[in-house]
Amino acid sequence: MTTGFDEAFAQVPLKGAADGEYGAEMEARASAWMAQTKRGDPGAYDQLTNALRNRAFHLARAWVGSREDAMELAQEAFLKTYRARDTYREGEPFLPWFQRILRNTCFSFLRQSKRLRERSVSTRSAEGEPDFEIEDEEFAPGKDAELEERGAAFWRGFQRLSARDREILTLRHFQELSYSEIARILAIPEGTVMSRLFHARVRLRAALAPYFGEERS
Repeated sequence: MTTGFDEAFAQVPLKGAADGEYGAEMEARASAWMAQTKRGDPGAYDQLTNALRNRAFHLARAWVGSREDAMELAQEAFLKTYRARDTYREGEPFLPWFQRILRNTCFSFLRQSKRLRERSVSTRSAEGEPDFEIEDEEFAPGKDAELEERGAAFWRGFQRLSARDREILTLRHFQELSYSEIARILAIPEGTVMSRLFHARVRLRAALAPYFGEERS
């Protein structure tokens, strides 16, 4: 039986799977486009941004909340990537490199807005990476009717999560990537992906409990 928790994922209008896959083929194409860009082919970068623009926007929105800010930050991340093209090492996967640029761009914006606070040392990943709490602005569903009830409740719960939890849940549930695809993008082992997802789902389920109640079998 479908639960309120499961239905919540399906009702949030943030999916980007129709934009193409982040699988090995896309990874190879993105890396090739970036290598061509580094060699001076501007058309290759147009192809790269067209292929990844929507996914970059959706992930930025999961971090910063505002649709307008997410659009600007995604564009800023692509601009930074282009400006740093000479530092890209040909032969290395492009997507993890771009993911770091996008994350840093969003986090810089949140720091400047005084909305980002590092969590305790005990929450650092096995790789030593810190995790952050994001202070979201007051939630406003906007004009989309789908966000008025269940979607709005979902976002209230989602905004209680840390930056790392938001990232892993967005990649898995909103962008519908496989464990191996997420592992490549975040440059972490698949086992770490599975562990992060498990704990993020537990925390999201707890955050959604006031809105959807406990699951029923």
